Amino acid sequence: MKEATARIKINKLLESAGWRFFDSEDGPANIRLEASVTLKKPDLDGLGEDFEKTSKGFVDFLLLDSKGFPLIVLEAKSEDKEPLVGKEQARKYARSQNCRFVILSNGNLHYFWDLERGNPYIITTFPSPESVTGYQKVTPNPQRLIDERVEADYIVLSKLPNYKDAAAWKNEDERPGLIQANGLRFLRDYQLRAVHSLQRSVEEGNDRFLFEMATGTGKTLTAAAIIKLFLRTGNASRVLFLVDRLELEEQAWKVFDGLFSADFQAVVYKERRDDWRSAEIVVSTVQSLQFNNKYQSLFSPTDFDLVISDEAHRSISGNARAVFDYFVGYKLGLTATPRDYLKNTDGVGRSAHDPREMERRLLLDTYRTFGCESGQPTFRYSLLDGVRDGFLINPTVVDARTDVTTQLLSEKGFIVSVTDDTGEDQEQTYKQRQFEKQFFSDATNAVFCHTFLNRGLRDPVSNEFGKSIVFAVSQNHAARLTQTFNEMADRMYPGRYQSDFAVQVTSQIADAQQFTVNFANNNLMGSGNVLPDYHTSKARVCVTVGMMTTGYDCTDILNLGLFRPIFSPTDFVQIKGRGTRRHNFLEDLRDGNLKDEISQPEKTEFKLFDYFGNCEYFETEFNYDEELKLPVSREPLDTNGDGNGDPLGAFEYMGRDWISALREVEVGPKGMKIDRKLFEKFADRVRADETVTQAVEAGQWDRVIDYVNREVFDKPEEYYTLAKLRKAAAVDRRLTLREILERVFDLIPGFKSKDELLEEEFDKFVTDHKPDEVESIPAIKAYFKAYVTSDLTRHIVDAKLFQDLATNAVFSTRDFREVPEKYRTLVPEYVKDYVSFNQFAA
Repeated sequence: MKEATARIKINKLLESAGWRFFDSEDGPANIRLEASVTLKKPDLDGLGEDFEKTSKGFVDFLLLDSKGFPLIVLEAKSEDKEPLVGKEQARKYARSQNCRFVILSNGNLHYFWDLERGNPYIITTFPSPESVTGYQKVTPNPQRLIDERVEADYIVLSKLPNYKDAAAWKNEDERPGLIQANGLRFLRDYQLRAVHSLQRSVEEGNDRFLFEMATGTGKTLTAAAIIKLFLRTGNASRVLFLVDRLELEEQAWKVFDGLFSADFQAVVYKERRDDWRSAEIVVSTVQSLQFNNKYQSLFSPTDFDLVISDEAHRSISGNARAVFDYFVGYKLGLTATPRDYLKNTDGVGRSAHDPREMERRLLLDTYRTFGCESGQPTFRYSLLDGVRDGFLINPTVVDARTDVTTQLLSEKGFIVSVTDDTGEDQEQTYKQRQFEKQFFSDATNAVFCHTFLNRGLRDPVSNEFGKSIVFAVSQNHAARLTQTFNEMADRMYPGRYQSDFAVQVTSQIADAQQFTVNFANNNLMGSGNVLPDYHTSKARVCVTVGMMTTGYDCTDILNLGLFRPIFSPTDFVQIKGRGTRRHNFLEDLRDGNLKDEISQPEKTEFKLFDYFGNCEYFETEFNYDEELKLPVSREPLDTNGDGNGDPLGAFEYMGRDWISALREVEVGPKGMKIDRKLFEKFADRVRADETVTQAVEAGQWDRVIDYVNREVFDKPEEYYTLAKLRKAAAVDRRLTLREILERVFDLIPGFKSKDELLEEEFDKFVTDHKPDEVESIPAIKAYFKAYVTSDLTRHIVDAKLFQDLATNAVFSTRDFREVPEKYRTLVPEYVKDYVSFNQFAA
């Protein structure tokens, strides 16, 4: 099928964004060829499909505002012309029409240009009339931002402008009480330096910034100061704050609402889908916008003047970067993962699929995305800086390895003799990656728990086991560890905890999000029952997989357990960061007399139990503070709590568990109506399920999908299956369960076709790589689509069997020759890194 030409593509982009060539029920026409000439159908046809009938090879459309005045000049060119060529002519024409905005497009590549802000910026969709009208209300004035005076009380002045006049402030003895009672947040010296560094960067002409700040140093508060700086100086009217986890969404909103409720409105997007435009600060998870590329239909490129990416290394990793790049304007990234953390991972000689190599590439992408190709962020404040200045604590790392984990970590691995179906003895080798996935050992888990309980730090006030977080391999592993901890605690502290000592906090647990909040607020499973006047959580250990890794603020954590191997430097930095914050335990003690008896109320250390050599994995010669060799024998495990017995126990090995049969029910053409009815009945079934509806409203998709798989699918009453629902939907690609559920709950208008998704994925590629070879974009696109959708084409390219393209019906030798040489390798590399093949399968 012939590729659509420039005019057809541009017309579609205009209409999709809400612009109208002709009067309709939606309103009067708002596109003209000249300021005073109303378009008619013959006028458009007379331009030619690729503007070949125009004398200049391009045409200037005028896009009008709601009052009929020129708002945007759109210079539309044929596909073989570079949009940026002749931009000065477009600027001159825009100024003659009193237009501030210009769009330059050839149908494949598009630029949005705010003549008052800077350079043309690549966009993948056209902005809507409403969005540009709102964007026009902000007249950027970088000099005001540069000159704005930002001091330690910059945030405080929004909450309590006259705080210095208060009697309690003037009395130094009463000042701490005033600060605490009003929740006043003063910027620390390094946070001020971060803000000032951004002001200097703006003065140097930059519009992208990256703050590299260690976990626990107050990135959100620093971001709040930046948000106020932009809003107060008129350089932004609306800010988008992107996070990568659900719990951080609510946490960030609470911070902004608490600091700025008197000056600015902050909202969580999913809770205010209909009126988010009334807010100055919009908070959202990047995943909710990225899924199915919803950000393109929910927002216009000009809806936000400043976009901030919290934990930028995560929230713009992979294809999530497209969400970030979609919006024009200023961009700020916040990350806790220092680039030099990968000092031993230069990529040489390492497989592209090695997690450290993948992480290295993504980290380099992060710095490139924020204009820091040199590797130097706009501002840096490391963990060591925080420790030196007295704000953070370094861990005491405990290297504890059993005989089993030592073998799992070795080059040879753990070797097990098994007998196959023919009666032959064979050896199977397991490595650390198979732990709790294909290799199971209850005794090893018991050793982990026992060592953790006997070597962990205790609460300095109650002498209970210190509050702790343990990171497991999987949800099933977390459940078993939780049970083991509770059994041991019952023997060590009879009658005290009633199975509340350890709590599983994973997405399968209905109240998991609330559990994380309760643990931080010291009321998880109720209050501690050792000292009545001491406010601490009854539960002492949270066992999770990934929910409590990023941005979770719980300053009184004393022990962290890595009960799993970790291959991501970002995950390792984040997990370690859960314990680095300082804490005064007397803040939670109400008994004044007892306070005097506590000799060391300040948190000065925390322990990091590393059972899988994770520190060694990332740092070649890590100086462990405490090394434990944990031998395993056949004797019973000592769990009496005195810490003197050896952690002993027997092993039980379990091999691989393969799917032996898979049943798919094929429904013929006569069943199509039945299929549709089945889809409707499924929709009614899940809409009526309170657990599903509540989890969907909360955006807890892992929980929703797990629940539907367990409680709705494969039941004898209706026998709903994903395969049946896919067939009923009649879409030319493999739908995910989440897509189906989003359609059921009207969160998406419909299912996108395979080609629609391919077009969106290619738009992201163009945005990222900005091809100079404009005339070759159609050829590059054809190559991109063929590589994604055709297994044969992908095999030919990967194996370099290019002679086989001669007989390839999908993508021929001639097609390949039209692709510029550098894109012949760049496209496959990009697709492997950022595009999911599974979504395009039939």
